[in-house]
Amino acid sequence: MAPSAVSPSQPGEGKVNQIALPVASPTSAFAWSSTDSAQIISLAPFLDQDQPMIQSTAASLISALQTSGFLYLTDAPIPTRVLSQVYELSARFFARRLTDKDALAWDTPRSNRGYSKQGLEKVSLSLSKEEVSQDRDDAGDDQKESFEIGRDDEERYPNKWPKDDKEFKMVMLDFFERCRKLHAMVMTAIAIGLGLDAEFFDDYVKQGDNTLRLLHYPGVPPGAFADGRVRAGLHSDYGSVTFLFQDNRGGLQVERKDGSFADVTPIEGTIVLNAGDLLSRWSNGMIRSTRHRVVEPPLKMDSQGSYPPRYSVAYFCNPDFDKTIEALPGTFGGERGEKKYDGINSGDYLVQRLSATY
Repeated sequence: MAPSAVSPSQPGEGKVNQIALPVASPTSAFAWSSTDSAQIISLAPFLDQDQPMIQSTAASLISALQTSGFLYLTDAPIPTRVLSQVYELSARFFARRLTDKDALAWDTPRSNRGYSKQGLEKVSLSLSKEEVSQDRDDAGDDQKESFEIGRDDEERYPNKWPKDDKEFKMVMLDFFERCRKLHAMVMTAIAIGLGLDAEFFDDYVKQGDNTLRLLHYPGVPPGAFADGRVRAGLHSDYGSVTFLFQDNRGGLQVERKDGSFADVTPIEGTIVLNAGDLLSRWSNGMIRSTRHRVVEPPLKMDSQGSYPPRYSVAYFCNPDFDKTIEALPGTFGGERGEKKYDGINSGDYLVQRLSATY
C-alpha cells in the first residue's frame, strides 16, 4: 500500500517525487588535483575471475584509496532496475506523514535503526556531543531526513518496518544483501591490493553489521544556503568503506589535500566508494578517510525558483561489531614506522561516533 496523501506539514510530505538517475558521461569524474582525476574502477575482473586483471584492479583500488579515498565503481552486480525500485520506494517512504515516520523513529546509537527527522542528526568532524551542539549553533541543522536499516537477523535490535508496505521491506532486504556481497568482494580486492591473503577479511565481514541508509534532502528555497548553510556538514564516514548511490541532483563534494573542494559528479552506472575512519585506522593511516559534505547543488533551480529535492542511498560497511581493529600486517614497522592507533572494538567505535551526532 502507498502512504496516505495529505496536506504537507514538512517539505515533501504527501508528495512522491520522481527521481532522476545520473546520465553524465565518465569524462565528468571529479578532479582530485590539477593532474589527477578520480579513478573509475571496473569490478568485472572479480566477477569473471580474471586472475591477472584481479591483481591490477586491486592495485588500482588501493592506489585510489591512498590518493583520494574516493573512487567510482563500475560493473557492480547490482542491476539498474533494482536500484530504481529502491529509489522509488525510498521516495514513497519519505512522502509519508511525519507522524507515520516518527512511529518508526531512530532511538539509540547501539541500535542505529529507524527514521531520523530533519534536525535530529548533525554530521560533523567533532567527537563530542557538546562540540556538535556548537556546530549546530554555528552552521544550523543539516537539511536532510533519513531511514536506517541494519541486518535483519539481529534479535536485540530489530529493524523498524512500515506495517502497510511489505514491498518496502522485501526490496530493502534484497538490496541490503546485494550490497553485503559487494562489500565482501571489495574487501577481497583491498586484501589483495595490500599484499594480504585474498581471504584475510572474510572473518571480519561474516555477520554483515552494516547499515543501509535512505536519504532525502527536501527541496528548498534559494535562501536556504545563505550564511554557509549546507545539506550535510563536513564529515568523514566511520566504518570501513561506504557505497553511495546518488541521483542526478549533485551537491556532494570531497575535500582535497589543499583544503579546496571537488564536486563528486553523478555518473551513470557507477557507485561512489569512499574509505571510512576504521579502514584508515586498520591500514595505519595508509588509506585516506576523506572528509566530504553535501552543499548547494550545481544544477539549476526548478520552475518555481527552488532547489529540487535530492535523494541518495548510502550503504555503510563495517567490520563485524565483535571484532577488534588494529594495524594490519605490513602497515607498520621499519620504514613505515610504529602503530599510530590503539586497537579498538568496531561496534564500540561506531556507537561512540553516533552518540556525538544525535
